[in-house]
Amino acid sequence: MSNPTPLYPSAAQAELCGQTVWLDPAGAMFLPSESLLVVSDLHFEKGSHYGARGQFLPPYDTRATLRAVAAAISRYRPARVLSLGDTFHDPQAERRMAPDDRQALKALCEACGWIFVLGNHDPLPPRDFRGEVHEEVTIAGLRFTHEPEGEGWNVAGHLHPCAAVSREGRRIRRSSFISDGTRMILPSMGAYTGGLNVLDPAVQEVLDGEMAVYMRGQGRVYRVPPSALRPDNNHQTRSLPRLKSA
Repeated sequence: MSNPTPLYPSAAQAELCGQTVWLDPAGAMFLPSESLLVVSDLHFEKGSHYGARGQFLPPYDTRATLRAVAAAISRYRPARVLSLGDTFHDPQAERRMAPDDRQALKALCEACGWIFVLGNHDPLPPRDFRGEVHEEVTIAGLRFTHEPEGEGWNVAGHLHPCAAVSREGRRIRRSSFISDGTRMILPSMGAYTGGLNVLDPAVQEVLDGEMAVYMRGQGRVYRVPPSALRPDNNHQTRSLPRLKSA
């Protein structure tokens, strides 16, 4: 008998607190039991923030990020969207948004219920966009926070995890989801955000137990075998974490 077709063929399936979650190539996590789409670290208007300080970047990062979020919403059609903090790059980011981008985000916020978790870059509630605002929120036994913290079932962002691998003589570095079984850390979906290698001590110290790494690829999410992980430089630890088998 052939295997059944996966519900979301481009996504990877994981389990948290007895809940099935789907990890999407865009960087979002979908919780079907709650019809909840979780996004993290969108950092809207990071490009204009740097441009105002003399580091000129193409001012299209907000538009690209909005398109990625809209595409994920279209795939999963959630009842609610939860943004895990650092939705905006700084407290003035809303004011700098282009009119078309502002309208696009308003349309997304009106299409389904939004929940904004506050982050270190955006510690104040959004002024112009509709949604609930929380420091943290618990849904289906999962505690959603911006920074990984506390014990128990926690979904967070903040660290912008990335994995580097070697394949056929080439080095590939992509943003990734990571989990230790009770904690899931989402990648940043912001177009201009960097990332922290999953082997970095700052990532390792917030995890408890075995770590599973799910790398965002071109149109798919891949479980990364432990032998493929590589550090970014000689200052990072070269000892591999204990990964669950792929």
